[in-house]
Amino acid sequence: MSRDINDQEKAERRLWEEIEAARFGMLGLSNGHQHFQPMTAFAEPDEGAIWFFSSDDTDLVKVVAQGDNKAMFVVQSKDQDFQGCIDGRLVETRDQARIDRYWNPMVAAWYPAGKDDPHLTLLRFDVSDAEVWISKGGAVRLAWEIAKANLNGKAPDLGIQAHLDLN
Repeated sequence: MSRDINDQEKAERRLWEEIEAARFGMLGLSNGHQHFQPMTAFAEPDEGAIWFFSSDDTDLVKVVAQGDNKAMFVVQSKDQDFQGCIDGRLVETRDQARIDRYWNPMVAAWYPAGKDDPHLTLLRFDVSDAEVWISKGGAVRLAWEIAKANLNGKAPDLGIQAHLDLN
């Protein structure tokens, strides 16, 4: 997979596009003591942040409030040609402007008391870096590259892999 700098810029742009398009991913703490959980993501690329609605009585928020906030967010595109694993830190906040901005019927379903739910809170994920894989050509290309690699002894060219510094 390529490590060309132009590919890196393309990969970072694609990362933010895929977070926005997928809207869902798996969020968890890096400490290994809890399983990752599906969360709805609200990306703010210019701020280097991803926002998640949560409840202050969840295990995740309780651990973050105690200072164990190093986390990862994993996202995959719907057509499975993009995977990304993002590293950063979570901060609990009750940012009313963001609650108002991102509130929608899907979010509302989790909070029967609405925006005034006493347990409603947000997690802001301040991203630091990511590893992304962008495949090209789909299943036919994959089969071709694997067959070719087995014949010529060279690694298959499956697309872009990039480490991204997001600070």
